[in-house]
Amino acid sequence: MRRLSGLDAGFLYLETPSMHMHVGLACVLDPSDLPGGWSFANIRELVENRLPLLPPFRRRVVEVPFGLHHPVWIEDPNFDLDYHLRRASLPSPGGVSELADFFAEFLGRPLDQSRPLWEMYVVEGLEGGRVAVVTKTHHAAIDGVSGAELAANLLDLSPEPAVVPPPDPPWRPDRMPTELELLSYAVGSLAKQPFGLFRAVEHAVEAGLHLARRNRPSQVALPPAPFSAPKTRLNTSITPHRRVALTQVPLDEVKEVKRNFEVTVNDVILAICAGSLRRYLLDHEELPEGPLVGMVPVSVRSEDQRQEGGNRVSAMLVSLATATDDPVERLRLISEGTEGAKDQHSAIGAETLMDWVEFAAPAVAARAARLVSRTKVFDRVRPLFNVVISNVPGPSFPLYCAGARLEAMYPMGPVVDGVGLNMTVMSYHGSIYVGLLACREVVPELDQIADGIQESLAELTKAAKPR
Repeated sequence: MRRLSGLDAGFLYLETPSMHMHVGLACVLDPSDLPGGWSFANIRELVENRLPLLPPFRRRVVEVPFGLHHPVWIEDPNFDLDYHLRRASLPSPGGVSELADFFAEFLGRPLDQSRPLWEMYVVEGLEGGRVAVVTKTHHAAIDGVSGAELAANLLDLSPEPAVVPPPDPPWRPDRMPTELELLSYAVGSLAKQPFGLFRAVEHAVEAGLHLARRNRPSQVALPPAPFSAPKTRLNTSITPHRRVALTQVPLDEVKEVKRNFEVTVNDVILAICAGSLRRYLLDHEELPEGPLVGMVPVSVRSEDQRQEGGNRVSAMLVSLATATDDPVERLRLISEGTEGAKDQHSAIGAETLMDWVEFAAPAVAARAARLVSRTKVFDRVRPLFNVVISNVPGPSFPLYCAGARLEAMYPMGPVVDGVGLNMTVMSYHGSIYVGLLACREVVPELDQIADGIQESLAELTKAAKPR
C-alpha cells in the first residue's frame, strides 16, 4: 500500500457527477509506411510489453473506511488490460471534427474508481488511413509533466519498437487490504500529522513574511487576487456534457513573435489564447471591462522526480489583458504580469500549497465538492479565475508508436464548476497543438475559440515582421 498525497487525493475529492477530474491525450498516427500494415494487435502488444514502465496503469485506489485519511494505491489484484484498452472507429470523413466529437464523448464519461484510473481507445477510420490513440487518466495519478513522461514510455525514437525486458522481480498484484488494515495504516499515518502541521505553519509564516518584503519595493506588476476575475459566460456551473476543439499553430511563428518582442514562449501562448477569448466575448457582446484572469499550472517537479507519478504542481494567476485592444500591448502587459506572478510564486514557495492540502479531511472535502455542484454556487458568485491555460513542453523530434509515425498530439485538461473552459497546449516536432475542452452548454461555439487562436497568432506575427 502507498498513500495518496493530499494533492493527489484532492482530485478524487473534487470529482462529482458533472465534474470529471481526468486529463486526456489524443495522438494521431500515420501507419502508411508500416511494413505489414496496421493492426489493433500491434498496440495491444506494445501496451502489454510496456506495462512495467507504466506504474499507474496497474494501480487502483482503495478508500479508507469513514474517510479517516486519504485513500491508498494498491497493485490491482483484478487487473484486466482488455477492460482498459478498447477499439473504435470514426464516421466518415474521419477528419479533425469527427475526432474531436469522439474525444468529447469519451471525456464526458467518468472513470470507474474501482479499477485503475485510465482508459485507452485505438480509433480507426481517420482520413488518409490514419489512426488515433486516445487516452484519459485521472489527475490523481498524473499531472502534465508526469503524464507526458507516461506517454513517452509508449513511444519510440524509431519505427522499430523497443522491447522492454520482463521486470526482475516480476510484477505481483496486492491482495485487497481489510478494513482493519486500512484503519490501522490510517491511524499510523495520522499520528505523524502534527509534525507535518508544524512544518506547514512554519512554511506559511515564512512565505507570508517573504511575500510582504517582496511586494513592498516591487517594480513588477502584482498578479490578480483570487476572486478578482470578472464574471463571464464561461464562469457558471457545469454539466457532465463536453465539447472538444482541436487546433495547431507553427512553433516557428510563436518563436518569431517571442524573439521580436523579447518575451517568452509561454507569454506568446497566453497572448494568443487571450486574443481568442477577447474576440469570442466581443462577438457575443459580453467582453467585461476588467481583464480576464487565467490560472496557469506550474510544475515544481525536479529532474530526479520526472519519472515519479502523481502531482508536483502549483499554480499562478495571470492577467490576460483582454481589456486592451492592441495585440502587441496585450502581449507586453501579459509578459509583465507573468513576471510579477513568477516573482510572487517564488516568494510563496512551491511546497506551501502541497503542505496544506495534506490536511484536507477526505469526507468533508468530497461532501463540499458535491454541495457546491448541487447548489450551483458558481452561478451566483465571482469566479476564482476565468480560464485554465496550461502549457506542457513536448519533444522537438519525431516519435513513433507501434511502428507508426506520430503526427500530432492534442492534450486535454479538466473543466470544473465555475470555470467551463480549459485550454491545454503541447509542443511537438515544430508545431504547437492546442486542445480545448469545455462544458457543452457553457461554450457551445468552441470552434470559434479554436479559430481565434489562429487569428490571434496571425496578428502578432504580422506585427512582428516589420521589426
